Amino acid sequence: MRISTLLLMLTAFAIPIFQPCCAEAAAKKTNIILIMADDVGYECFGCYGSKQYSTPNIDRMAKDGMLFTHCYSQPLCTPSRVKIMTGISNVRNYSGFSVLNSDQKTIGHYFKEAGYKTLVAGKWQLLGAEHYKEQFRLKGSWPDQTGFDNHCLWQVDKLGSRFWQPLLNVDGDNKQFSKKTAYGPDVVNDYVLDFMEKEKSNPFLIYYPMILVHNPFDPTPDSESLKSKNKQRNFEDMVAYMDKLIGKVVAKTQKLGIAENTLIMFCGDNGTNVAINSTLNGVEIKGGKGKTTDAGTRVPMVALQPGTIAEGSVYEELVDFSDFLPTCLDTSGIEIPTNIDGQSFAPQLRGESGSPREWMHCFYCPRPERTPAKQFVRDKRWKLYRDGTFFDVANDVKEKNDLTGSATAEARAARQKLQKALDSFPAEGQQLLKFVPNGR
Repeated sequence: MRISTLLLMLTAFAIPIFQPCCAEAAAKKTNIILIMADDVGYECFGCYGSKQYSTPNIDRMAKDGMLFTHCYSQPLCTPSRVKIMTGISNVRNYSGFSVLNSDQKTIGHYFKEAGYKTLVAGKWQLLGAEHYKEQFRLKGSWPDQTGFDNHCLWQVDKLGSRFWQPLLNVDGDNKQFSKKTAYGPDVVNDYVLDFMEKEKSNPFLIYYPMILVHNPFDPTPDSESLKSKNKQRNFEDMVAYMDKLIGKVVAKTQKLGIAENTLIMFCGDNGTNVAINSTLNGVEIKGGKGKTTDAGTRVPMVALQPGTIAEGSVYEELVDFSDFLPTCLDTSGIEIPTNIDGQSFAPQLRGESGSPREWMHCFYCPRPERTPAKQFVRDKRWKLYRDGTFFDVANDVKEKNDLTGSATAEARAARQKLQKALDSFPAEGQQLLKFVPNGR
């Protein structure tokens, strides 16, 4: 009887001990890894048809997950970084190159408030480093002010090398890696992998704006010659090395047993450098970085989450850079703010119909102190600029034929729709360099 009584007591206590664990496992939040390469268009990837570049890991992500055919960024690095981190069009919150206003709420803030461990690693360029003019210097945001627990970044307050023997800011300290074999992208990628290992039992957000493949076009550790000066050849090697590093991140999720609970999204921040020429499906494409054409704004994008995203799926609707933030929040069960421009495509990742966006908006004014702004709204076929120029970009990708006077009913209807969308945004950007003191 004593033994039976003891067993009954243990069974009674076992219920509250084990049920919460099961509930916790069932309610485990989705990890997010958002990877953004630097200066590479869609034409540089095998999953889009390239035979020129070697991207087996990203191609595998597309095969095992979802490939996006209409993802659009800003035409340049800082504008894209501000947009992807805040979910807001540049017309509302962009004030200067290399600057993210410190009053902005970022993806890091949202996830940290939701109890996630947060990391940003790669290229920052949002504070106004030492090499910029005084009016920009230190006028932006420090990484730890934007919701990130940890960081390993190039170009925070100082410049230095980004590739060989890099200068990186690691959790607030500038570290000069003096060994000749120290390669910046490797250092950053190792930091990402270590973070994943450390936080594997916690929900985490990793925002990974990569250092690669921005110029200078230096050889990589895998290049045949470390003395090569061939920009085109070195760039192709850099694309391959970028792909290799991403493959390590994907493999780490598998090794840690968290692949099915981790959404990985990869994109480029803008088009390829203008010094690079690529061939895609028999067509030569010159890099369009800095231009508002497809060559400057149409970027690669793939998404992977085994068990959630169907293998080999293709998403042919529009994705704007403001959409990444609400999609990440939606995926993780975090409330989406109403004061942003982005909209979630999380339902589509799950195979649901969702609400695909009908058009995307771009306000491009990287140097407000010296250049006029360009602004447009487009859908998959038509594109309308604020100055009234109007293009059938699906059939005129280089925007050579202005259809302002077109009399076709289809063109008129498309223009009317896009004009209404364009009118919903301010005609001008915010006041130049309208900064909020960052307290340092």
